[in-house]
Amino acid sequence: MLFNLLAPLADQFPVFNVFRYLTFRTGAAVLTALLVTFLAGPHVIAWLKRRQGKGQPIRTDGPKSHIINKQGTPTMGGFLILLGLSVGVLLWSDLSSGYVWAVFLVTLGFGLIGFADDYLKVTKTNPKGVPGKLKLLLEIAVALGAVLWIVSLTEPHHATALALPFFKDLLLQLGWFFIPLAVFVVVGAGNAVNLTDGLDGLAIVPVMIAAATFALIAYLVGNAIFADYLRIHNVPGAGELAVFCGALIGAGLGFLWYNAPPAMVFMGDTGSLALGGALGTISVVIKHEIVLAIVGGLFVLETLSVIVQVASFKLTGRRVFRMAPLHHHFEQKGWAEPTIVIRFWIIAVILALFGLATLKLR
Repeated sequence: MLFNLLAPLADQFPVFNVFRYLTFRTGAAVLTALLVTFLAGPHVIAWLKRRQGKGQPIRTDGPKSHIINKQGTPTMGGFLILLGLSVGVLLWSDLSSGYVWAVFLVTLGFGLIGFADDYLKVTKTNPKGVPGKLKLLLEIAVALGAVLWIVSLTEPHHATALALPFFKDLLLQLGWFFIPLAVFVVVGAGNAVNLTDGLDGLAIVPVMIAAATFALIAYLVGNAIFADYLRIHNVPGAGELAVFCGALIGAGLGFLWYNAPPAMVFMGDTGSLALGGALGTISVVIKHEIVLAIVGGLFVLETLSVIVQVASFKLTGRRVFRMAPLHHHFEQKGWAEPTIVIRFWIIAVILALFGLATLKLR
């Protein structure tokens, strides 16, 4: 909003020229979202406690320590993230950018689906929430609408093409087959982050790490000079998503203050679905869908652990892991929760660095 209001005045008032710089607006979005989330945190958490009473229902088949230590902790903390994110995006983004609105609406749409799921869990004191098939159909509908919009905004040569990392100019022209692939990326990312959100602080830090990585990639992809130098595919206008990623990082930092062990609030599906959907949609815009699987490799591992566990049990009657998702396996092995969380953060950083390396290893 400030960009649209003040940047046009820069010729008459040079002081407003600063609003034309993506780096300035990205930094401002980080600080704005951080302050909003941090200051609103106590009020939102107190309100959630009053409304939820017993807090998020804890899985009876999960680790026994969760029933003791996490009982009564409110959920829907994702609302706090979305609040800070929304203020940061609306204040500092170029609101004429279709890419920004596509990512923002997926984030809010997935957030609403997650909110409905959390609401049913709390009001019905049932950890199952919205039926899985209905939830998936709603996610696909939101993702499909966004992908079709993104394709219409993107240059024809790139619109339905899949870029491969480690190759300079290789694009796989998938035609309309790109649409279901992109929908799968968005929905898959949302649910992968959702599966990872099982320990205090476990999901939000890797999300911020991925957002920081994509902020840099979006800036480079959107800049024709940098894109040409790095031999990556230029997507005009995609740089504006750096501001979105900045707001996501700021909101995540503010939320982490209250989600750090022992958590005062859980993000719930309201946050995890929204944040995962945002990352997936950003990857589609900047043509780095495969790199998302590298940068978000931790989320991929958590998801694969569930798939392997379910498939093994149905086919052989035996479990590969002591419990799925993967973080619960290590809990059952006796690892302390902070140990698991910090080691998973380290893995997320390493994967992000490897994802960034794809920019130059071509």
